[in-house]
Amino acid sequence: MRSIFFKSPSPPPSPLHHTFSQSLMEENIEVAELIITRWETDVASLFFHTDEARQYLGSIKGLQKAMQYLVLHHSSSQKLVRAQILMQTAMKRLEKEFYRILKSNRAYLDPESVSAHSTSRPTASRSSFSDFEEEDFENESRDENDSMPEVERVSLAAMADLRAIAEAMISAGYAKECAKIYKIVRKSIVDEALYHLGVERGLSLQQIQKMEWEILEVKIKTWLSAVKMAVKTLFYGERILCDQVFSISAPIRESCFTEISKEGALALFGFPENVAKCKKTPEKMFRVLDLYEAVADLWPEIESIFSFESTSALRSTAVNSLIKLGDAVRTMLTDFETAIQKDSSKTTVPGGGVHPLTRYVMNYISFLADYSGILSDIFADWPFTIPSALPESYFGSPDNEESISSPVSARLAWLVLVMLCKLDGKAAMYKDVVLSYLFLANNLQYVVGKVRQSKLNFLLGDEWAIRHEQKVKQYTANYERIAWSKVLESLPENPTADISKDQVKDHFRNFNYAFEEAYMKQCSWVVPDPRLRDYIKNSLARRIVPIYKEFYEIYGGVEARKEQWAESLVRYTPDDLGNYWSDLFYGSRSSTSVSSTSNRGGRSR
Repeated sequence: MRSIFFKSPSPPPSPLHHTFSQSLMEENIEVAELIITRWETDVASLFFHTDEARQYLGSIKGLQKAMQYLVLHHSSSQKLVRAQILMQTAMKRLEKEFYRILKSNRAYLDPESVSAHSTSRPTASRSSFSDFEEEDFENESRDENDSMPEVERVSLAAMADLRAIAEAMISAGYAKECAKIYKIVRKSIVDEALYHLGVERGLSLQQIQKMEWEILEVKIKTWLSAVKMAVKTLFYGERILCDQVFSISAPIRESCFTEISKEGALALFGFPENVAKCKKTPEKMFRVLDLYEAVADLWPEIESIFSFESTSALRSTAVNSLIKLGDAVRTMLTDFETAIQKDSSKTTVPGGGVHPLTRYVMNYISFLADYSGILSDIFADWPFTIPSALPESYFGSPDNEESISSPVSARLAWLVLVMLCKLDGKAAMYKDVVLSYLFLANNLQYVVGKVRQSKLNFLLGDEWAIRHEQKVKQYTANYERIAWSKVLESLPENPTADISKDQVKDHFRNFNYAFEEAYMKQCSWVVPDPRLRDYIKNSLARRIVPIYKEFYEIYGGVEARKEQWAESLVRYTPDDLGNYWSDLFYGSRSSTSVSSTSNRGGRSR
């Protein structure tokens, strides 16, 4: 006999009251026997019939009262033994009904369905064991039920039946049997759901550390797809269902939910921590950030769902994952900076194009900028000290002080500066100083373009981009000044001045030589950015063409071409110069003789 029926002794009742109470209790036993024995061998579902279920639960409650009375007043009565046998029979029936409802309504009790409607309808649509005696059991929420979708209606009804059975069994002292059935059925559902989501059990740290990165990355992607569904739907739905079914007992709620979810949740939340403990290389940064972001975003739900003391280990596992992932990000960022500084490649980019280091670093940093919110969280307790002084204006406009002074902005700006300093050294590897300036212009233009096209523009500030665009123009001005100085020097200071025929010959001869030399040298050089390429060509045209045009119109026109020397010395019209410049900076033009493709009447195209 369960201890729940024992109560503290009370004052002895009067003989009349005792006789009346005893007759009521005996009647309760008679009624219970009639109802319980009728369903003892019936294979149909008791809870399919609402009236029958109400009567059955009512008889159990009456039987329970009778047993409590007999324990106090007639503990040796055979009627108590009879009542106890009836209670055991009833509990076995309720065990079967509890299992049947859990299994047959699996589709309606899946976590997704439960979590979808539980927040808007926190209570079930039927009365529970504690209030089943109220009239109109079926009509209690008839209007509400009629407007519900069928899935929700069946789900709520099943939860109400489960809760009524659980309350009856717990009140009768059969909590252990009820909880055992619930744990077995629901744990199998949770485990199966996690398996279909791709959450792997028993994946040790050693196994993860030995995996090829390509394989591990696939597993990370699978985990990222699974974790939101697992937390917000699976575990949330299970917590709601458990709270509903075992609303009568907080300890049983906690015990059931913990046993159902603990193993799967540990496997789920432990995976990111194991990934964080693997070898740290810069290419793993973004997947680690994805893991951190996923756990951080879900932390409020994790903390709420696993709020029991017995699930504290699950909360700790999630927190430890965040800590280890944050440490991994900080380590990888330091390693990334070190890798830039230690880059020792001696090869130069043909034609002064964009260096692979520039592409790699700027792509990497622009991707990091997309994680600025997460990085701010990770860097919050990690002070950043720049090894050397930066210009005061380096970060940009003071109007944008909040963003440019953030830890993330400072770190990313520093990484860009480290890379730019490295590019200065690589520019010095070119034997031709002109090509060095073109190389610097190309690479800085690529940097500015990446900043403008990404979230870096916000983090570094518009002023930062403007200042570096000005520096690109300085590099191109230096390029033009050195690369085309001989061409300009070959022309007279005053192209309209009256000069001798020999001087005219010398100017055309020197111009041809200087122009062809500059063109031949630069026809294999590159300017990948179309806007920068057009800017340089237009700048050259503004500096050289007007002077040459004036000189040509006076000394190289139709009349001048009648002179015998003009056949060989007046090689280019002003339009020819633009045609030749249009071929520059693509890096794929043949370095054939310039004059071989031109004629007296202009270049054939």
